[in-house]
Amino acid sequence: MPKKPVDLLVVHAGQLLTMHGAVRAGAEMSDLATVPDGAVAIRRGRIVDVGTTGAIRSLYRAAETLNAKGALVTPGLVDPHTHLVFMGTREQEFEMRLRGASYMEIAQAGGGILSTVERVRAASKADLLREARPRLRRMLEYGTTTAEVKSGYGLTSADEVKMLEVVRDLRGPVDLVPTFLGAHEVPREYKGRREEYVDLVCREMIPAVAKLAKFCDVFCEAGVFTAEESRRILEAGKGQGLAPKLHAEEFENTGGAELAADVRAVSADHLMAISENGIRALKSSGTVAVMLPGTSFFLGGGRYAPARRLIEAGVPVALGSDFNPGSSMTFNLPLIMSIACTQMRMTPAEAWCAATVNAAHACGMGSEVGSIESGKKADLVVWDAADFRFVPYHYGVNLVRNVVKHGRIVL
Repeated sequence: MPKKPVDLLVVHAGQLLTMHGAVRAGAEMSDLATVPDGAVAIRRGRIVDVGTTGAIRSLYRAAETLNAKGALVTPGLVDPHTHLVFMGTREQEFEMRLRGASYMEIAQAGGGILSTVERVRAASKADLLREARPRLRRMLEYGTTTAEVKSGYGLTSADEVKMLEVVRDLRGPVDLVPTFLGAHEVPREYKGRREEYVDLVCREMIPAVAKLAKFCDVFCEAGVFTAEESRRILEAGKGQGLAPKLHAEEFENTGGAELAADVRAVSADHLMAISENGIRALKSSGTVAVMLPGTSFFLGGGRYAPARRLIEAGVPVALGSDFNPGSSMTFNLPLIMSIACTQMRMTPAEAWCAATVNAAHACGMGSEVGSIESGKKADLVVWDAADFRFVPYHYGVNLVRNVVKHGRIVL
């Protein structure tokens, strides 16, 4: 029988982590569906077949071959929570925090989210694109091939549209999933008039961005938006076709996890202050719990989301970077995996699951990316490692050797 032609064969993966199947919870998160001496056949940007190198080579002939030479090969990493588009940096706040100022104290002193809002409002789309493109390239260099990107630094209809148009126009080697976060903070011009701002978000902003975003997110937190206000905004988003996401329980328990479960949010993110009721609610809803340990690490408070309790309760857990200029200035997902292992006691296998297949489901891309199986986009990473545990173990070091995106070797 003649061999079938394909565009690319990736062969001799010492460990090929396929992660095939649906979103994973509990003990399922430790099943990496590993193929030893694995290979992947790719045609027209899609995975055609997966198996051992001998089996795949007996069936296919390729225009190009990438020999992994016994290295670890995984799905491209998926970052389900980023604030990639912004102007300026806030390293002065970093120093303030080291001198004892809290996140809320910095915000009350004129820093925080609203300082970035001022810069984004003053910037053109060209300015924002120029700032974002190099960040996107660096994300790819660390193995991220798909990322969710939030707005939320505009806080006017025009500026939120501007941010989401930048996300749309950031064409490149990383697929981006746009999320509207107009309810990220109450802008200064609405100080003392929060109800009017919620009205603006629901009545004007959501219809304006509906064709540019996939999700509607809210920062449900003490001093920001209440659970009731968040519900109203998320329901308005659903009315315009935007699936709900939620920043929940980052600093205090506000009922955000229960709200996320009740509105069937795709994900509830942060969750450092989640209650047992919140954990039970997430389990029954199927909402993915997105852990952001880089934020806890960067803010230095020592409080991390209870990953072990969530996993043992059967809640699907994902990992994201929360890349933003104020509270998590990194897009290094392998480092996030290391922090998740050392500070939240996730196992390396659970961390890999959380940064691939579960993260893909947390941004509505589970049918396209996050695992290595027939029909999905051919997004893969070859690592300078022979064992999956070595990547989170050798922390802070970039071990990416090659990245395959849409079936092309792009790194």
